[in-house]
Amino acid sequence: MSSTEEWPAEWLRGVLELCVLRILADGPTYGYEISSRLATGGLGKVKGGTLYPLLQRFEASGRVDIEWRPGEGGPGRKYYVLTDQGRAALEQMSRRWRAFAEVTEQILEGTAKSEERS
Repeated sequence: MSSTEEWPAEWLRGVLELCVLRILADGPTYGYEISSRLATGGLGKVKGGTLYPLLQRFEASGRVDIEWRPGEGGPGRKYYVLTDQGRAALEQMSRRWRAFAEVTEQILEGTAKSEERS
């Protein structure tokens, strides 16, 4: 994909939760860093209006805890910490995503198993 081309919004909505959980599995981090890692990883820029509500839902569901840390010469930052529940969700979602991606790839390659072909 070229650097000026964007992924379809529906695709990003489908993978954002899983990708953010995976980034949080590397350790506590803050919103801007998560957004930067998503962009660097190739998903493109994820706006705060998309990312922060997702992080709030993670907090409400017990997938993350919040830590406030003082800033170095600036305001403090809210760090998101993956909980055991969040790790379990990441593990389950990763397994399901891989199975889904495999089925999708088989369909795209024309090798999907079918009981009946037209």
